[in-house]
Amino acid sequence: MSRKVVLYIAASLDGYIARANGAVDWLSGHGDQPPTEDVDSENGYEQFYQTIDTVIMGRTTYEQIIHELSPDAWAYQGKKSYVATTTPHEPDEHVTFINEDIPEFVKQLKLQPGQDIWLVGGGKLIEIFMEHHLIDTYVITMIPTILGDGIPLFLGQHAETKLRLQQTRTVDGMVELTYVTR
Repeated sequence: MSRKVVLYIAASLDGYIARANGAVDWLSGHGDQPPTEDVDSENGYEQFYQTIDTVIMGRTTYEQIIHELSPDAWAYQGKKSYVATTTPHEPDEHVTFINEDIPEFVKQLKLQPGQDIWLVGGGKLIEIFMEHHLIDTYVITMIPTILGDGIPLFLGQHAETKLRLQQTRTVDGMVELTYVTR
C-alpha cells in the first residue's frame, strides 16, 4: 500500500492561507477555549504530526519558516523535508531541495516505505499536486477570520475535484474538515 499525501493547512473563512504579504498572524481561534495542559493535542496537530515522516513544501513557504516562523530551529526536526524550487539554494542540513519533475518525484516517494507525507504548502505547489491527483487527504482548518485579500488556498488552475467528507471537528471556533479523494 502506498503512502498518502495529506494537505494539512489552515485557511481564513474566505479561503486565504496568508495575507497578501505572506503574514499568518491571524491564525487563531476565538481565544476563549479553556486552557489545557496540552493545547497542541487539543487542536489535533500533535496527533496528525505523529502520522507523517516526510514534509514537502514550496520555496516561499520554506523561506517564511526559516526567516519568520521558526528562525532559530528547524520546525520539522526528525522529519525528512523536501523543498520544491527552481531557485538555486545554499545547502541546508535539514532539507533536500528538489527541482526535478515534482509529480514524478512525489509518485516515487509515495511508493517508498514510510508514514504519510505532509504537503505543507504553498498555493503553487498545491496546484501542481492537484493537477496530478497527488493529494489523497485534505485536512483544512477554517479559521474564524475573514481577511478580504491574501494568498488563496486554491489558485483556481485545476480541474473539478470531487471529495468525500470523512470527519469534522471544532476547536475554539475553528472547524477542521477532513476530506478524502473519491
